[in-house]
Amino acid sequence: MRLLFQGDSITDAGRNREDLHDLGHGYPLYAAKFIKEAFPEADIEFIDKGISGDQTKDLVARLEEDFISLQPDMVSIMIGVNDTWHHASDKSWIPNEVFEERYTTVLKALKERTKAKIVIIEPFLIPVEDKLFFREDLDPKIQIIRKLAREYADIYIPTDGILASAFIGNDPLKFAEDGVHPTAYGAEFIGKKYLEYTKELIASLI
Repeated sequence: MRLLFQGDSITDAGRNREDLHDLGHGYPLYAAKFIKEAFPEADIEFIDKGISGDQTKDLVARLEEDFISLQPDMVSIMIGVNDTWHHASDKSWIPNEVFEERYTTVLKALKERTKAKIVIIEPFLIPVEDKLFFREDLDPKIQIIRKLAREYADIYIPTDGILASAFIGNDPLKFAEDGVHPTAYGAEFIGKKYLEYTKELIASLI
């Protein structure tokens, strides 16, 4: 089984881009670890193609090379925070309909041109003071992603909500000091949730 992780810096997490199987130090590394522990006899190939700084437009641009040509059995996508962050300085937000069109292009191509099961991972924002205003744009885009998940996804991981729950009785900065990029603790937390949400799907594919 070939499992492809896709997204931005949260997925990239310092991986060696010359090595398809290098999972960096982020949630894909931990997700793979927990999956291997849960399915020790399974032959699973883990591929990380996340690229730091990517937005939905970049996933569209590398759709052929980094999605379709790999023909994954399962693909997980976490994208969206940079669609907000990269336009936050002057609030020149990407129109929601443009964001939706770009994300839909990726999902539709996966449905039509691969046999991959699709896991959509919700973008999230840790409550840090200098980025709280991101919610103005990010929250509507999360709602768009949830809508698209209902149409295209096999699994949806509501990371923003899961983290909001995890913050109760815990320091949010323990998960991501800058509000966006997970610490080792945060990456491991997301990796555990990844297995929790996908375990039955993975079992059906191996």
